[in-house]
Amino acid sequence: MQPLDYTAKYCVVGAGSSGLTAAKNLDQLGIACDVIEREDDVGGNWYYGKPHSSVYKSTHLISSKPGTEYVDFPMPAEYPDYPSHWQVFEYFKSYARAFDLYRLIQFNTSVEHIERAGEFWDITLDSGATRRYGGLVIANGHNWDPKYPAYPGEFSGLCLHSADYKTSDVLVDKRVLVVGAGNSGCDIAVESAQNARTTFHSTRRGYYYAPKFVLGMPSDQIAERGLRLRIPLALRRAFNVMLIKVILGDPTKYGLPKPDHKFYETHPIVNSQMLYYVGHGEIKPKPDVQELRGDRVLFSDGSEEPIDVLIYATGYNITFPFIDRQYLNWHANRPNLYMNIFHPQYDNFFVAGLIQPDSGQWGLVDYQAQLIARFVHAQRHNPTRAAEFRRTKSGAQPRLNHGIKYVNSTRHYLEVEHFSYRNGLKKLIRQFR
Repeated sequence: MQPLDYTAKYCVVGAGSSGLTAAKNLDQLGIACDVIEREDDVGGNWYYGKPHSSVYKSTHLISSKPGTEYVDFPMPAEYPDYPSHWQVFEYFKSYARAFDLYRLIQFNTSVEHIERAGEFWDITLDSGATRRYGGLVIANGHNWDPKYPAYPGEFSGLCLHSADYKTSDVLVDKRVLVVGAGNSGCDIAVESAQNARTTFHSTRRGYYYAPKFVLGMPSDQIAERGLRLRIPLALRRAFNVMLIKVILGDPTKYGLPKPDHKFYETHPIVNSQMLYYVGHGEIKPKPDVQELRGDRVLFSDGSEEPIDVLIYATGYNITFPFIDRQYLNWHANRPNLYMNIFHPQYDNFFVAGLIQPDSGQWGLVDYQAQLIARFVHAQRHNPTRAAEFRRTKSGAQPRLNHGIKYVNSTRHYLEVEHFSYRNGLKKLIRQFR
């Protein structure tokens, strides 16, 4: 069957946080686009209760409003510093209404397959129809395909990934083990401490735990001031370690392992309650799992505990099931794209939101989308400027991590230091003005 001709348009895959701002910025520069969304409303991962949403009932942002919101659409003043998932969902719907994006979105439709067709992109939908689009922005997100560790043995109790965890009723009066020290793992461990009979928390290494508030102000806003003042990394690192010890205490005094890395070298864990519950004995720290033994778990220190519920908060695979990796310039288990956005060869193919920043994300993706839209616009109206950027995106990746060397882990495949990454995007955007 001949593909339907949509070559005058771009296709945006997904109407979550990244797809919305991609569509908004394309539309504002007169670039026609369709947004394909598998759910019945916007919000993506933040549409609580939907099959592909990984947020749980108690989820709140771990970055405060100013460091999270879109560039030109602040969150409501009445929202708290760290909004809940339902407030975030309402924010996305307000954004879509404010910029008249609903007219661009086709809901309850999934993208099944994407193939390169000459200079165009053939996109096959779950209806069986294939559309040939002039360009493509993938914005389906990367926090949806659960990643599990390969432990030997089998577990006979209830086993969940954090993506499947929704409410605390599965924890009540149970012996719970949470594996993973990311923000979800710590949040669930804290929630378990308030509901379970016993809570164990397994981590492979020690971490720094940052409080959500310092002197009544969101801690990320204080950290942002240090970046704007251009305080050297070593001084900021020393100050933050000292501040955490003053506010929360030394994690090793609670029985937690000492971090084997410097501050900033892992994705930040923002949790004011973790050490509190460890200190009260409601969360019992454990090292890595060595073996699953039916209704018991053996740990690497030789200890063994009976467990009823095992929750893996072990992150997600970077997965794009509808497109072959060859189109993503895939190397070393991840897409190799300029600024995590631009393919070195294809000028009408982009990925929005493929980052894990040490801050909020939506403002950064807004800048990504501004840059995408300006490049597409320049290809049509300013070929010289477009050619200049084409050479840029085909070159070497810029160093945008402020000298930080992240721990070698799949957790950091997409990690970016938000301040330098944002400045890099803004600098590239200015080239099109």
